[in-house]
Amino acid sequence: MIFTPTPLNGAFTIEPERREDDRGYFVRTFCEHEFAEHGLETVFVQANAAWSTKRGIVRGLHLQNAPHEEVKLVRCTRGSVFDVIVDCRQGSKTLHHWFGATLSASNGTQLYVPKGFAHGYQVLEDDSEMTYQVSAHYTPGVESGLRWNDPAIGIQWPITQGVDVSEKDEAWALL
Repeated sequence: MIFTPTPLNGAFTIEPERREDDRGYFVRTFCEHEFAEHGLETVFVQANAAWSTKRGIVRGLHLQNAPHEEVKLVRCTRGSVFDVIVDCRQGSKTLHHWFGATLSASNGTQLYVPKGFAHGYQVLEDDSEMTYQVSAHYTPGVESGLRWNDPAIGIQWPITQGVDVSEKDEAWALL
């Protein structure tokens, strides 16, 4: 795996190193030793999947608050998405800065989301699926979020027309 730091401290894109032949390929998506060598979380207690029917759907931006903060390791297993994280760590030099990357089934890139970051994505292709490994169990009542289109954050979403957002995600307060 190729670990590339993002401009937001502690967050990484992780690219697969494919072993290919005429039958297809093999790729490792997680290795405890390699994650530990990069100072990353190695214990994930829950695995989730989310399927989106159509292009333009936005999910997020979500995070769990202390003491139930979670690390996420996310990847797109079908289709493609524009995956976004926002630094919400008080005292961070990059507080409310964002980073985005295209994750797709074809590129296999993953995003490592540290504790204290809001996470969300925009679906770029119909019939797209995301998988999440998380380091903490979901705890109702401690979830919060940021508005996906908050001008104070200024995320540059690739799709601007026909965006579909849930009522819950549309209701997050602006900064």
